[in-house]
Amino acid sequence: MGRYLVLRGVGFLVTLFLTCFAVFALLSVVPGDPARLVVGPEASEAAYQAVRARLGLDLPWPVRFGQWLGGIVTRGDFGQSLSLNLPVSDLLADALTVTVPLALLAMALAILIGLPLGIIAATRPGSLLDLLTVGIAQIGLALPEFWLGILLVGFFAVRLRAFPAGGFPGWQVPGRALYHLLLPAFALALPRAAYLARMARATMADVLSAGYIQTARGKGVPEVLVLGRHALKNALIPIITTAGLTLGHLLAGAIVIENLFYLPGIGRLALAAVRARDLPLVSGVGVTVAGLLVTLNFVVDLIYGFLDPRIRYR
Repeated sequence: MGRYLVLRGVGFLVTLFLTCFAVFALLSVVPGDPARLVVGPEASEAAYQAVRARLGLDLPWPVRFGQWLGGIVTRGDFGQSLSLNLPVSDLLADALTVTVPLALLAMALAILIGLPLGIIAATRPGSLLDLLTVGIAQIGLALPEFWLGILLVGFFAVRLRAFPAGGFPGWQVPGRALYHLLLPAFALALPRAAYLARMARATMADVLSAGYIQTARGKGVPEVLVLGRHALKNALIPIITTAGLTLGHLLAGAIVIENLFYLPGIGRLALAAVRARDLPLVSGVGVTVAGLLVTLNFVVDLIYGFLDPRIRYR
């Protein structure tokens, strides 16, 4: 197990480094001059060169990359936002307090809806419930998030007035904050619930057809134990893979949903940074989102090792 952890840890660190390098390299070749954005088009050449020196743009790119990466690693310093004149790390911290709870709430809803539906459908192949699950899952997968979000706002917020149409009051009152996140969380969760239901149904159906399941049933093992102790345990690895990928998709989908529901999360921050051509903020958002995805994949790999000891020795 120690060797497995070391190899996965090294791969995790290398992937993070390459991600940071890719973000820095891509933003370095983007057209536009951050110094000119700061001083404005009418500034003198002396003022322009002074700002370039202050931002480190007069240095070779390997030096700039080393300073930027060193600031992130040692101090958590992503630089200063050019458009908002605030530390990027503070802006990211504030945005993540919205995006991460939103993604986790959506993930919890997707699991609570999709996983039981898929498992129950797999235990009754060809039944009306199975056909309904497959049909609903197909519809759920075809629904775009933004369109589903608009439908939810129109029905639950505008017509029924049961939920707020947007905005976020902050975490001073946690219950009120979660209440504002429920509608966008459902907009994110329903397509993912459909995907999880299909995956759970297919995986469980495959496991339930295995010989050892038939043997357990032939020995008179109660069906609840057959499903819980034998079938579900062996079906967990592909389901966890799907759940991990789903959570990554939720972080990406939050960009659209946060702008639709006017939530001050990482999605709105990214859109504002791109519109303002705020390269330090764009790079901070890119590294943060990529880092979350890489960390998520690392955690999924560790869970693999605990669920299936054979993976540790490959």
